[in-house]
Amino acid sequence: MTASAPRSSPLALTVLALLHYKPLHPYGIQRLVKDWGKEQVVNVRQRASLYRTIERLNGDGLIAVRETGRDQQYPERTVYEVTDAGRETARAWLEDMLTAPKEEFPEFPAALSNLLLLTSDEMADVLERRVDALAERLDGLEAAMAAEAEQGLPRITRLETEYLRAVTAAELEWVRAVVEDLRAGRLSWSKEQLDALAAGPVQGVSPHPAGPGTA
Repeated sequence: MTASAPRSSPLALTVLALLHYKPLHPYGIQRLVKDWGKEQVVNVRQRASLYRTIERLNGDGLIAVRETGRDQQYPERTVYEVTDAGRETARAWLEDMLTAPKEEFPEFPAALSNLLLLTSDEMADVLERRVDALAERLDGLEAAMAAEAEQGLPRITRLETEYLRAVTAAELEWVRAVVEDLRAGRLSWSKEQLDALAAGPVQGVSPHPAGPGTA
């Protein structure tokens, strides 16, 4: 029976990448993720998920135990190092993630597909709250970019922040435009249109679930 290929994830790739620099124990990995600003792109808030990822990488032979030590702050800490197989796998994962857009299912588009559960005024209200949140996030990203530039970090180490800033700015502009169209009545629909769509496909248009939101 052929063994399955190791499963990639953003956190698993980050663990392997950090272990390229030096052997680390899990807390050291978590600290570097935070210190290097990688918590913007990988979730290490739950330490249990980091430990599960490390256990999986170890079981797949991509990392190995370097040593187990003890000190006053950490009664027992296992230091891991990347293996040759881990180096090869990290490169393969990286190339795949960079070249092939994945079909991901984030929450926001899923929520947009069900907006008709709300009225048009309710839609505008909730999206305006998202505008505020996005504007705040954009301010934070721009401040982070300015701080990174002041530190003299080369641009290659700041690309993830640059990307997040560009994506956040684009989403903010789009959501603002949708809110403006809702408030001005340019984004409108009728109950008859929704009922017709719910009844079945019309000229190749897929049915869309109807809701109380009408304008």
